Amino acid sequence: MTDPFDPAEFTDPAHANDPHPFWRRLRDVGGVVPGLFGSVQVVRRGEVEFALQHPEIFSSAMEAVDLGQKRPLIPLQVDPPDHVKYRRLLDPIFAPRQMAPLEDDITGLVNDLIDAFIGRGECEFGAEFAIPLPSAVFLRMMGMPLSDLEMFLSMKDGIIRPQGTTVEEVQAYQRRSAERIDAYFEQALEERADHRRDDLLSRFLDAEVAGDRLTEDEILGMCFLLLLAGLDTVTDALECDLAYLASHPGARQAIVDDPAIIPSAIEELLRWETPVTTVGRVAAADAELDGCPIAKGTRVGVGLGTANTDERAIPGADRVDLTRNPNRHLAFGGGVHRCLGSHLARLELRVALREWHRRIPEYHLAPGTELVYSPALRQIDRLPLVFGLP
Repeated sequence: MTDPFDPAEFTDPAHANDPHPFWRRLRDVGGVVPGLFGSVQVVRRGEVEFALQHPEIFSSAMEAVDLGQKRPLIPLQVDPPDHVKYRRLLDPIFAPRQMAPLEDDITGLVNDLIDAFIGRGECEFGAEFAIPLPSAVFLRMMGMPLSDLEMFLSMKDGIIRPQGTTVEEVQAYQRRSAERIDAYFEQALEERADHRRDDLLSRFLDAEVAGDRLTEDEILGMCFLLLLAGLDTVTDALECDLAYLASHPGARQAIVDDPAIIPSAIEELLRWETPVTTVGRVAAADAELDGCPIAKGTRVGVGLGTANTDERAIPGADRVDLTRNPNRHLAFGGGVHRCLGSHLARLELRVALREWHRRIPEYHLAPGTELVYSPALRQIDRLPLVFGLP
């Protein structure tokens, strides 16, 4: 962290559309660079992996990221050893063998969405496909009616994309949104107290951790995290994937010609277009990383996006190879806090790309479109697509 670097550059919107040159420059400065408000950013692959694999030093507790909630997001904001008992409960629920039976249902949802706009020859991909697909899957798993979708999206955006022009206004907006989320799930749990259903909420009510039933606070912490993850990250990945393929007809045609490459294409696009570019940690003890002293209590941003394109660790990191193998990307994080829903996300992405290219093999960006990406979560403001060749 010896070279001069202005942390204000992290908020420069000029980096959002194509962050790779900025990330490359960060890595050239060092494995750790100054961040905003006294934080530090970990940006090289080796240092990022170390931070992810050592929660005793780089903690994921509530102090790392305050989203306005009253309780930790379980299991993300609970470190070992307590973290283990929650993963033992949740990992089997989200294991590949539990996700596989959902494929037919997801396939039906994908084709229903396509049916609604394919006849028009165009769509706004985010609003008409990328947002409703993972949201519908989440609501069905949780046992919530699809009619509540707009309310769920509003609550989620109130946490991830809060309104306000000052830190205080943003935090107040997040707190109000968190209260709405808690109130919704408290009512849902009350409805299932005496009448279980075939959904995740009912399973949580009957589940035990280390011989004890989950408390309401624990269940609410799980629901809060599942809401944020289930309604946003797959949407962001779908938008970035289709934007890339619409802008790179050779890559699009490769998928059309050989759908068998879809699984590896998904992994490569997750690497290149990492949806969650940075995850938050807080130093649980005084530490040193790449020669940089990090004081206890310092907020630490762990750069998944820049680690995924670090030429020091990945051959050909600066180019997209849809058949790359192996592909040890960190789009789902790493260590004990690796993304709980990664198997479900991969299933949704695989089915979506397979069915989309089966039915709409040719598409391009609507004429005059200028894509606008957000700087944190890699999300696109609007993605209008026109079917057929330009």
